[in-house]
Amino acid sequence: MRRIRIEGAEQIQEEEMEKSKVYFTNFRATVQENIQQKLVRLMKTAGMDSIDFDKKYTAIKIHFGEPGNLAYLRPNYAKTVVDFVRSLGGKPFLTDCNTLYVGGRKNALDHLDSAYVNGFSPFSTGCHIIIADGLKGTDEVCVPVEGGTYVKEAKIGRAVMDADIVISLNHFKGHEAAGFGGAIKNLGMGCGSRAGKMEMHSAGKPRVSERKCIGCGQCTKVCAHDAISITDKKASIDHNKCVGCGRCIGVCLMDAVRPASDESNDILNCKMAEYTKAVIDGRPNFHISLVMDVSPYCDCHGENDAPIVPDVGMFASFDPVALDRACADAVNNQPVCKGSVLDEVEHVHHDHFTDVFPDTNWTSCLEHAKALGLGTDEYELIQI
Repeated sequence: MRRIRIEGAEQIQEEEMEKSKVYFTNFRATVQENIQQKLVRLMKTAGMDSIDFDKKYTAIKIHFGEPGNLAYLRPNYAKTVVDFVRSLGGKPFLTDCNTLYVGGRKNALDHLDSAYVNGFSPFSTGCHIIIADGLKGTDEVCVPVEGGTYVKEAKIGRAVMDADIVISLNHFKGHEAAGFGGAIKNLGMGCGSRAGKMEMHSAGKPRVSERKCIGCGQCTKVCAHDAISITDKKASIDHNKCVGCGRCIGVCLMDAVRPASDESNDILNCKMAEYTKAVIDGRPNFHISLVMDVSPYCDCHGENDAPIVPDVGMFASFDPVALDRACADAVNNQPVCKGSVLDEVEHVHHDHFTDVFPDTNWTSCLEHAKALGLGTDEYELIQI
C-alpha cells in the first residue's frame, strides 16, 4: 500500500509496508504436548513447511555454546528442527563458523569438540555438524551485498553458501557490543568467516578506564591478537592490533573495559545486517528465536551470568527484522530478575538492553536491515 504525503512543494512518496507475521508460544506444557511438540506446532503454524525442502541441503545455523557457558540452546531443540526438516524431505545439517578470539571454537577441530561436549552430535540431534568456514576459518565465499553501505562483499563460510535453504535457530540474549543477539546476529556475525568477523568488528575498539582497572590480566588471556598489555598494573589496548571482538569487555571483573562511545557499535550492527543480507538473499530462509535464559552476555563467553528477565517463549517468522523486534519488545515488557546485573544498574533508558550496556544501540541494526530490504519492524504477533 502506498500513501503520498505533501510537504510544501515537495511530494514525498512513502512505502507503507504490510506488517510481518511473528508467531509466538510460551513455555507452558501439558501431558498432551511437551515443549518440543509445541515447537513443531509453532513451525507448522508459522508456515515453515511451505518451503520446498525436498532433497534440499538445509543449513540450520545455531550457536553450540562456548565450553563453560550453560545458557546456549539445548541440543534437544536442534533435534526438533532437524527432524521437522527431514520429515519434509530436506537434508539438514547444523552449522556455525569459527571465532576470532581465544576459546573453544577458534578452529574446526576445537569447535567440534566443544559442540560434542555441549551435547551436540549426530546421535543427539539426528544430523551432522559442519563448521562452515573450514579448519582454520579461511574457507569462505565472497558474496556481493546489494545496497551495502559498509560491506561490498561479505565473507561467508562456504558450507552456508553451498546450502539451498537457511534456517536460523537462535538463543535470544544480551550482547555487550550489539545490545542483543537475535536472528540477525546469529546469521550475520555467525556466518561470517574469520576474515568476515574481523571486517564486522573492525570499527569497534574498546577502551580501558585506568581508574577502574586493577591490572589482573584477564583481558590479556582472552585476546587472540596480542593487543592488550599490562603496564604499572594498568591495561592498555593497542588499536592497531585490536579487531574489536569484545571478549575483553566480558571478562573484565571491574567493568574497566568498555565499548567505544562513538558510532562504532552502530557500524558493527549495520555490518551484521549487511552480512545477513548476503546469507539469505535469493534463497528460502526461516527464523526461530527462543527467548529463554536471557543472559546479559553472548553465548560466546565461557560463562553465563544470571538471566536478566524471566523466560518468555518461542518465536518464529519469515522476517528476521520483525522477529528481532518482537523478541526485544517481549524482553522489555518483562520484569527484572532480582539479583541479576540488570537489577544492579540504574534504569534510565526504558530499555533493558541499553540499561545493561549504555554504549550500545540495538535499534541501529534493525533500521539498517529495513533499509536493506531484509524486512520490517512492524509486526503482528500471533499467539498459538
